[in-house]
Amino acid sequence: MRTIELDVPFWPGHRAGQHLDVKLTAEDGYSAERSYSIASAAGEQVAIAVERLDDGEVSPYLTDELRVGDQLELRGPVGGYFVWEKGDGGPLMLVGGGSGIVPLRAILRERERTGGDVPVRLLYSARTSADLIYRDELAAHRDGVEVFYSLTREQPAGWTGYTRRVDPALLAETAWPEGRNPLAFVCGPTSFVEIVADGLVTLGYQSGRVKTERFGGMGGR
Repeated sequence: MRTIELDVPFWPGHRAGQHLDVKLTAEDGYSAERSYSIASAAGEQVAIAVERLDDGEVSPYLTDELRVGDQLELRGPVGGYFVWEKGDGGPLMLVGGGSGIVPLRAILRERERTGGDVPVRLLYSARTSADLIYRDELAAHRDGVEVFYSLTREQPAGWTGYTRRVDPALLAETAWPEGRNPLAFVCGPTSFVEIVADGLVTLGYQSGRVKTERFGGMGGR
């Protein structure tokens, strides 16, 4: 996994939760395009997080070969639904699976950058501790931010977090009660997002306040 900062001329600005498209074109004219969530808050340097997929067409280049000063073809920012700004309030329930943590990280950074004080609960599910992205940064959040982890495949010695896939019971243990009218953001693989979104609605969350972003596999869009 690599976080890549981009210097984009004439960037119009972005909102936390949006994404952008990266297009690579080979010398023979073949091109491939992928979407990546923006990992930075509004007003920060544009950044994306890229997980290397061994059979990928774009991620191996971005993670292994890209160097400072190289140029990329971009389109964005894209998306206006899965976004959060200080005025949207909370409390916030953020649920991420694998690299689905990336736009949620942007939301947390936006909250911090704007001096927001809405309470946040983050439930982050990954296979192993090595798969947790931005773990040190997430651990540094204190004021009003609670972080819950679940490692589904392997746990280190002394692990005190959850050890199962996210299910309705786990959501019931970690999510804000529906009486507080929380605003939820859920990002991860399609099946993960569907289970979480359905589970939150079952808990009483308003479907219109459960915003989802999904992709086909754990590696990203």
